[in-house]
Amino acid sequence: MLNTETPSRAHVALDQYPTSELVNVFVDDQLQAVQAVRAAGPQIATAVDAALPRMQAGGRLVYVGAGTSGRLGVLDSVELYPTFSWPHERAVALLAGGNGAMFVAVEGAEDDRAQGMADLAGIKVGPDDVVLGIAASGSTPYVLGALKAARAAGALTLGLANNPDAPVLNGAEIGILLDTGPEVVSGSTRLKAGTAQKIALNTFSSALMVRLNKVYGNLMVDLKATNAKLVRRAIRLTSFATGADEAAARATLEACGFHVKTAIVALSKQTSVEQAQALLEAARGSVRQALS
Repeated sequence: MLNTETPSRAHVALDQYPTSELVNVFVDDQLQAVQAVRAAGPQIATAVDAALPRMQAGGRLVYVGAGTSGRLGVLDSVELYPTFSWPHERAVALLAGGNGAMFVAVEGAEDDRAQGMADLAGIKVGPDDVVLGIAASGSTPYVLGALKAARAAGALTLGLANNPDAPVLNGAEIGILLDTGPEVVSGSTRLKAGTAQKIALNTFSSALMVRLNKVYGNLMVDLKATNAKLVRRAIRLTSFATGADEAAARATLEACGFHVKTAIVALSKQTSVEQAQALLEAARGSVRQALS
């Protein structure tokens, strides 16, 4: 029996716990998710370094999964644009059962290996792309089909699974084991197995974006100011990074379409927005290098 499916021996009387204890058990069990991702740190770092040159060459991140795992892939993909200005078309999510499965379970879709291959082929994956196959069990046919097609197309393949020696790990170029063990509610991998996947995806994509010069120091300087909250955040970040007051930060941001990187360089070097943009372009988007 898979570790993720094995009944936990620690909480055989779970349904009899007082509510306060029941809540504490669910919360405390999540700590194992952090430990699992920590143990997978070397493999995640290897994945980031392998993905970097492909992203620099114009490749895409392609997330593939079913059920909870697939929805977590969708979540990571859509958050890259507002957080890091990563283009929508370069973060693609394939979910077994189609987009509708984000909201309503499509029974049996995960068992269709051929559909996984077809969906992957349909987006014309190539050697510059990075395909992340995500499956708690590590044996989801839809994901395995997509990984097989991705490898045949020459893409870098990453496999995330919560069981040792899983086919998803062995079928990918880089396997990332998130060994979370049995769930408090037996087999409910939306719990700590899902938490571990979320942490691992956050870690991978965020570290990759740092390497792509989307961060200056620890500041999120390549965000898209698409609403009032993010406009205020852009002003605060620019002011913090440069020491300029908020009025000066806002004026410079307005002159460059609220591109925080440009505003930081322009204010720090006391130069025009156009010159700041040229410096950033020469520095491949690195604020630190543009300032030096």
